[in-house]
Amino acid sequence: MIQSLIRAALEQRLVLVVISVILLAFGVDAARKLSVDAFPDVTNVQVQIATEAPGRSPEEIERLITVPLEIAMTGLPAMTEMRSLNKPGLSLITLVFSDATDVYFARQLVMERLIEVRGRMPEGVVPVLGPVSTGLGEVFQYTLDKPGDGTRELTREELVQRRIAQDWVVRPLLRSIPGVAEINSQGGFVKQYQVRVNPDRLRHYNLSLNQVFQSVADNNANAGGGVLNQHAEQYLIRSIGLVRSIDDFRNIVVKTEGGTPVYLRDVAVVEEGAAVRVGGLLKDGVTESVGGVVMMLAGGNAKQIVGRIKARVDEINAKGMLPGGLQIVPYYDRSELVDAALATVVKVLAEGVLFVVVVLFLFLGDVRSSLVVIATLVLTPLLTFMAMNQLGISANLMSLGGLAIAIGLMVDGSVVVVEN
Repeated sequence: MIQSLIRAALEQRLVLVVISVILLAFGVDAARKLSVDAFPDVTNVQVQIATEAPGRSPEEIERLITVPLEIAMTGLPAMTEMRSLNKPGLSLITLVFSDATDVYFARQLVMERLIEVRGRMPEGVVPVLGPVSTGLGEVFQYTLDKPGDGTRELTREELVQRRIAQDWVVRPLLRSIPGVAEINSQGGFVKQYQVRVNPDRLRHYNLSLNQVFQSVADNNANAGGGVLNQHAEQYLIRSIGLVRSIDDFRNIVVKTEGGTPVYLRDVAVVEEGAAVRVGGLLKDGVTESVGGVVMMLAGGNAKQIVGRIKARVDEINAKGMLPGGLQIVPYYDRSELVDAALATVVKVLAEGVLFVVVVLFLFLGDVRSSLVVIATLVLTPLLTFMAMNQLGISANLMSLGGLAIAIGLMVDGSVVVVEN
């Protein structure tokens, strides 16, 4: 069999050269398109359901939210495992599917079941799907700083304003980058308009807390009133009731008593505040800051995605797109780790190939035979890159390290064939 192959190759040398050149071209193209990362992502196919319910205990979360969701998800096709975690104010359910399942198909199945069960959730509680990412998806982290901030302690107002810039300016700009799954905001304070009701004033005006809730909700919305036909024109009728300032909140009418309106300011103190938080972001372990974590899509090319993120960050900083002279300052960049890891593997790979080539020329004693063996060292890795592309395997420490180890096996097999 081997002799027949060798004889055919020798008789059809031109055809063999053409095939080799074609494979070389396809292999180089595959190497350029290969997904690059520092480590292989071995996470199984997962879909997470996160449900926030502020103020509820883990026991209530489990009984009112987690158990109904688990019952609804039971029997999903290709699901192999379901686990849940209940924390104060948070339910987290992880559904694991078989490796052959497409993650987007799995999310579609879960969403169909969620639509069925949402009506049975407590009022104001909405289960949502987690991002299409994995535990290795954190590829870029940054803070929002001004030139000269240093270790200066930021005021509460500065932390509020920077969090607003992060949530409403930076997050949408970075989230639109291809390959980015989610932007998680960190640090600062989330701005709120807080209504601090005085129980004595409520009792004085014979009001309940529910009446205050309902009045605030009813007086913070716009409404349409159809159209008014006037000659050959139509006029749009609208009722503008959306709150635009804190004074609009204070002037909401809660009740009318004897023709006299009772305003929200009469029964409560309305002021700007911040949502309750359970953590923060420290810069250099000293001062509070505001920043974010960029999550890439599962199976994405980390090096390529980080390159796009850095280009967008440079554009934002150069054009001064953030308010108050803020700048995006990275403190973690996955591409640096990827470059360092790949540089190490490529260096070892190059040294191994060079050493093998020298040994071949010294001990085979024949230039043509040595070149035949060396050709396998070029074509085989390129063919491997083609297979890796088709199978969705990234170029990382483990895959390239295995290729480096395989050099010895490739040379050994080639030498045996040449000598025979």
